[in-house]
Amino acid sequence: MGATVREDEVASEDDLFEQSEVAADYMEGLLDILDLDGDIDELVVGDRPQVEIVGEDLGGLVGPKGQTLEALQELCRLAVYRKTGDHSRLMLDIGGYRAGRRKKLTELAEKTAKRVIETASVVKLDPMSAFERKCVHDVINATDGVQSESEGAEPRRRVVVKPAETTIE
Repeated sequence: MGATVREDEVASEDDLFEQSEVAADYMEGLLDILDLDGDIDELVVGDRPQVEIVGEDLGGLVGPKGQTLEALQELCRLAVYRKTGDHSRLMLDIGGYRAGRRKKLTELAEKTAKRVIETASVVKLDPMSAFERKCVHDVINATDGVQSESEGAEPRRRVVVKPAETTIE
């Protein structure tokens, strides 16, 4: 059993890699049950464990709008918790879905920021998963003249982009 990490502590790289190994083992078992082939990579990127699976015919594991992928990610996190006792921020990607989605969301955020700056209006985006909202917030936070916040409750939580508040000195 891994060392328990409090929420205000940062897990060591060894602990994070152990989390990715546990999740990879879980997904390998699932692929075996489903008789699917896939190459599984265990990674630690920054302060986050990741598991990436590539292969043919894995679209069913992603599901519509990544919903199955999100559910599998939660199951992997539960497997990690059960094995190590640690809460995990593990990120699961299947077939490059998240990488492709991140690219599309970056383009959406840039286009939305430009529109907000040009029109000085507020734009509410469609509901998104936490991963998708973070992708949008990251782009907006790096763009001068706009700011973003999330509103609503899951599963209808969305990003709102608006002109940046100016302060008078």
